[in-house]
Amino acid sequence: MTTARPAGAADPRRRVPRTDAVLADPDLVAAAARLGRDRVKQAVTAAQQRARTGVVAPEDVAADALAALPAAATSIRPVLNATGVVVHTNLGRAPLSDAAREALQVAAGTCDVELDLATGRRGRRGTGAVDALRAAVPAATGAWIANNGAAALALVCAALAGTGKEIVISRGQLVEIGDGFRIPELIESTGARLRPVGTTNRTHLRDYAEAIGEDTAFLLHVHPSNFVVRGFVRDVGIAELSGLGPPVVADIGSGLLTPHPLLPDEPDAQSALVAGADLVTASGDKLLGGPQAGLLLGGGERGGGLVETVRRFPLARAMRVDKLTLAALEASVAGPPTPVATALDADPAALRARARDLAATLARDGIDAVAVDTVGGVGGGGAPEVELPSAAVSLPEHHAEALRAGDPPVLGRVADGRCLLDLRALPPSADAELARAVRGV
Repeated sequence: MTTARPAGAADPRRRVPRTDAVLADPDLVAAAARLGRDRVKQAVTAAQQRARTGVVAPEDVAADALAALPAAATSIRPVLNATGVVVHTNLGRAPLSDAAREALQVAAGTCDVELDLATGRRGRRGTGAVDALRAAVPAATGAWIANNGAAALALVCAALAGTGKEIVISRGQLVEIGDGFRIPELIESTGARLRPVGTTNRTHLRDYAEAIGEDTAFLLHVHPSNFVVRGFVRDVGIAELSGLGPPVVADIGSGLLTPHPLLPDEPDAQSALVAGADLVTASGDKLLGGPQAGLLLGGGERGGGLVETVRRFPLARAMRVDKLTLAALEASVAGPPTPVATALDADPAALRARARDLAATLARDGIDAVAVDTVGGVGGGGAPEVELPSAAVSLPEHHAEALRAGDPPVLGRVADGRCLLDLRALPPSADAELARAVRGV
């Protein structure tokens, strides 16, 4: 049975605004420029349907559609890293510097990435980033850039030993590099053969010497990065290996270009080349502080020639980086200190002062916040035993989950029943935003 509508009563569905009228709302026009008209139109259509069913008032259709739209065209969200871990793998590893972000904007449009403007002819790709690397690592006679550290090592193995030749490596360096990926499996996937020598805890120079033969492509020295073996151990250094004859390839992992006083046990590219490595492979998005990239640096005449051999290997085309990475990497290497460098060098006294100011500000708002001393870490699989003195704002434990769900999300860490917001990896410019995020939850 249908109930008759009183005479003169208007159907509320007639009050739902037309699609073109809603799309003309200035805020939705701006959203369409940011997200695309089709995506905004879908949100408007959904809001109109909610209005027809009485969930949304007809006059609120535009606001409802706007609220349903994301802030950006990507699903990736910025996060405040308050964990105290400088290079956090789950948070995209190294945050880029302002200089690198500006370089991304320049490269995002049409640019001379592979054009010689003086001649109008095709130019050498990535010369700016390569020149910056060679300037930063004086011992490097050649350089090339792949799309990540594992790719750089795999490409070296494929180009120099992929025809079934042997790569000699200590058993103690057959490591897993994260997410289940293992160095031996990575190498063997290139067609090269592994020749492990020594034992897990002790390898001697004679082990390498006895394994060298006519099938030896090179000697591989891998830095274990995220673990340390103590006790009855023996390893062979790059300088010793360089005297055996075959090329020496050193995978240093975290991308430190030159020595850092806080990281005395972390290998760096300059020292490895000076010690006699012919090739060095490393990551660009860890201690170097740049975008994801695989660095390949050659030392001496032989190393420079090997870099060129790898660069011209057919598989190199599949592993090269794009213009955005080249631009950001050049700016990270040649530009001002990166956020990673700044965080590593942060003064603990300054961190404590910031924590006290933040805690006092929040306490005045009735929030249970106190400043505490704490210890941060390097992260990114580097310097596992290095502790970085730091300071944090301590909150009740339940804040951790609420802050992760906030806008912006804040990632801290829980210790002893408290949520700690460590300031080591956060620049001072983020303190006000961090305080707003805490108040918001």
